[in-house]
Amino acid sequence: MGYEPKWESLKEHSRRFNEEYTPWWFHEVKLGVIIHWGPYSVPGWAPTTGELAKVIEEKGPEYWFKYNPYAEWYYNSMRIPGSPTWEYHRRTYGENFPYEKFGEMLKEEVKKWRPETWTRLFKEAGIRYAVFTTKHHDGFLMWPSDHPNPHREGWQLDRDVVGELARSLRAEGIWFATYYSSGIDWTFNDTVIVDMESFKKAMPRDPEYREYLRNHWYELIDRYRPSILWSDIGYPFEEDLPQLFAYYYNNVEEGLVNDRFTQKHFDFTTPEYKIIEEISKIKWECVRGLGFSFGYNRNEGPEHTLSLEQLVFLLADIISKNGNLLIGVTPMADGTIPQHQVEVLRKLGAWLRVNGEAVYGTLPWEVHRGVAGENIELRFTRSRDGSKLYVFILEKGVRGRSIVLRDLEPAPATSIELLGHGSIEWKRTAKGIEVAIPGEVAEAPAYVLKIEPAPRRS
Repeated sequence: MGYEPKWESLKEHSRRFNEEYTPWWFHEVKLGVIIHWGPYSVPGWAPTTGELAKVIEEKGPEYWFKYNPYAEWYYNSMRIPGSPTWEYHRRTYGENFPYEKFGEMLKEEVKKWRPETWTRLFKEAGIRYAVFTTKHHDGFLMWPSDHPNPHREGWQLDRDVVGELARSLRAEGIWFATYYSSGIDWTFNDTVIVDMESFKKAMPRDPEYREYLRNHWYELIDRYRPSILWSDIGYPFEEDLPQLFAYYYNNVEEGLVNDRFTQKHFDFTTPEYKIIEEISKIKWECVRGLGFSFGYNRNEGPEHTLSLEQLVFLLADIISKNGNLLIGVTPMADGTIPQHQVEVLRKLGAWLRVNGEAVYGTLPWEVHRGVAGENIELRFTRSRDGSKLYVFILEKGVRGRSIVLRDLEPAPATSIELLGHGSIEWKRTAKGIEVAIPGEVAEAPAYVLKIEPAPRRS
């Protein structure tokens, strides 16, 4: 169908997506990766302060900005006197070393990058879609735009890494999307952000930036046909959005829009380092890094990174509540993804090769959470047609044990399969369904049962 540049017309797209699952692909994929790569990847430094939501809740936004663990915010952080990044920059590069030099250094490093290296890793990890940062808040363009920055000459790549990556990913069946910072661009407004008041003042609002934004979003749509328009920090000229969205939907048939342009229209929400507590009727995407930063931070190691067990638990919890997990990887300036991130992604991929049936293409069940035995956490998903229930047992110490899946009533002729193993013994009890987990199965961070036909809640 065609969409008109009116809010009411656009709402039909969101309704069809969330009520009719059209387009289906975003409901199917479940696991994505977001890639921040830019001049900030050259210094690649930030303090390891902690996770966004926790730090702001416990210590407030002023502390967050001064001790910002987001390495992609390096340009802002290096301009806050007394901040750890300010001290690091002076100590390492000298107080007069300009951020702009990192852009020139990046251009040299990018020559070493090969897109197929990322594509192979993502495919092995079970990643089904990728969001690439085409421009972050420092304004550097990661593609050779026909609309260069008017305030900073050469502030873009000559190599078309966006196009190369899009082609490489799509050749392997991985969906491609573009992130673009609409609400902050320090080349148009260089306000140093130290609190929420300065954060609001940092949004450029002049006519020149309005035209610059429009040109870039339309260029990204026409040149790369991204499957998601992934904006950030709002959009200063909201009145231009109905025309942009209608153009996009009418030209990219399965395209989607996130909630960081405006709250007047979006297809899905994007809580950052936060988890929704219950099943949401509106599709959502938890976006967070494998560690504390989205950009490369040389201070982060395995101790700051989600473990396989944490990743599996996080993924199961999110998809049981109608969410996707968008996980951040942090390439170095030459495109190399840190080895500790590579290792955990490969382990996740191995787990998904056994249990992916319960993840990809599933939908939330009647409830997202259950309990087995006394305190073993369960999460539920179902097949799209509702005929199968998948039960995630979030406990690795259940091998060789019988446990009761409480408050589940099996249908006649029920079969129960442990994914990666086969059929297992079970029986109905007064408390639910008792299953026997074979002792010979390999140790895993979580196990998944497939119950067919799906039981009822008792």
